[in-house]
Amino acid sequence: MVKLVLFDIDGTLIRTGGAGVRAFERTFAEQFGLVEATKTLKFSGRTDVSLVRECFGQHRIEPNEMNFRRFFENYPRHLESLLGTLPEGICEGIEPFMADLIYVENPPLLGLLTGNVRRGAELKLKHFGLWEKFVTGAFADDHEDRNCIAAVAKQRGEKILGRELSGDEIVVIGDTPLDVLCARSIAAKALAVSTGNFTRAELAESKPHWAVENVSQITAAEVLGRNGR
Repeated sequence: MVKLVLFDIDGTLIRTGGAGVRAFERTFAEQFGLVEATKTLKFSGRTDVSLVRECFGQHRIEPNEMNFRRFFENYPRHLESLLGTLPEGICEGIEPFMADLIYVENPPLLGLLTGNVRRGAELKLKHFGLWEKFVTGAFADDHEDRNCIAAVAKQRGEKILGRELSGDEIVVIGDTPLDVLCARSIAAKALAVSTGNFTRAELAESKPHWAVENVSQITAAEVLGRNGR
């Protein structure tokens, strides 16, 4: 049975109406004088750190510790000011689905597996009242590479549970092919949801265990391997 369920954030749990992208744009403009710096960046499934590094490379800004710190010390301020000002919401089916996960007998550990830096993830999820529902997580602060973030999330879950987990005991829920790939990197099952920028058919091409329009189309019992119990 599944013991650890790891959620992506943007396009999986919530939609912020592009607040994160706009916060990136404002930070690049304020701190580095870059106008419309995000136009060439593709955000879906990426980590915050890799996006900043890519933008630095495009504009010949030294990708050193000082410049990364300068960006990420200011980005949360812009993000916080933008949350709630754009069309936003919790993704379809998420609240009842999470309630079903929490209230089953011997519930799984719920965690985050996200390309957001931790402070950005916290601001976004607190805005929607979801932050406290997660016991653990791994973030772009932990590693720039999403597959390595997945490994950290698995290790932290194992530490809390007090034992190693097999891949069949972990489910990763996300809205991009990159989420499916990072699930595969830790041998976990993947539930792909088309509540982000990819269609169900596009997600199915990456061969997740399940591909649905949203989580209302699948039961928590099915995901947890507890059908008939």
